[in-house]
Amino acid sequence: MLNTAKDVDFQQILKNPILDIAAHFWEDERYDAFKVCYKSMRVLDDLVDDNRVLSKTERQQILSKLYDMQSKVQLQLAETRSKFNIPLWPWERLFKAMVYDVSHSGFKTFQSFLDYCEGAAVAPASIFMHLCGTIKKNGKYHIPDFDIKESARSLAIFCYIVHIIRDFQKDQNNNLNYFADDLIEENGVTKSTLKDIAAGGKIPTGFRNLMKKYHSLAGYYKNKARTSLDQLDLEPRYALSLEIIYNLYVQIFEKIDISQGNFTTMELNPSHEEVKKRIDATI
Repeated sequence: MLNTAKDVDFQQILKNPILDIAAHFWEDERYDAFKVCYKSMRVLDDLVDDNRVLSKTERQQILSKLYDMQSKVQLQLAETRSKFNIPLWPWERLFKAMVYDVSHSGFKTFQSFLDYCEGAAVAPASIFMHLCGTIKKNGKYHIPDFDIKESARSLAIFCYIVHIIRDFQKDQNNNLNYFADDLIEENGVTKSTLKDIAAGGKIPTGFRNLMKKYHSLAGYYKNKARTSLDQLDLEPRYALSLEIIYNLYVQIFEKIDISQGNFTTMELNPSHEEVKKRIDATI
């Protein structure tokens, strides 16, 4: 594992997304499969994120593009999926989540957000988990001997909730909101308040309580993820990649200051030096 880590050029990858940093510990063939899979998911996700404020007609147009892109993506993935024995369902779940994004404005309840996470977070994480667990025997990759969805779920939801807290300011400024309506109302906050805070406005107690709730939920899934990861039996470099993901998101989680923080993008993003130190400590 340490020899594998020595081969990674950290100066070249520290600006990359966390999943990409983690996948750099794999051999080239598996890393190339990761890039193909995630590029296909990114295409669908970007189409929705770039078109969030829509009229009814525009929504129908985006839905039509999504259906068209889904079939194209499946064709482009055929070789990689076949080679690595990757199931199709993660893309189907992601597609359903993207359709939800276009058809709805936010989440009425936290439960509806968790349902959405099955496609938006758990599905991509399951592909990563599959690539960590698949073993090559006699020149062929085999299906992992554990449930990839169950093994990925807690880590995926932990990372996603931390992602939402970290990107609060950026998302609000881009007209994106991932906070559930029931928890917003429960803490005496409005969506207008969220936008004002993101723009640099005063932070009321209700918003800190909302962030406290999400921080607590993230902590719950963090602990479940730790238990799940400890139960996996993977080859060292793939176990390391999952530990990198877990620890880099824990690093962000630890930066969340409920009582005194301003929840800005700059405040919650670790520096490249901090990320490098956390990777070194994980290794």
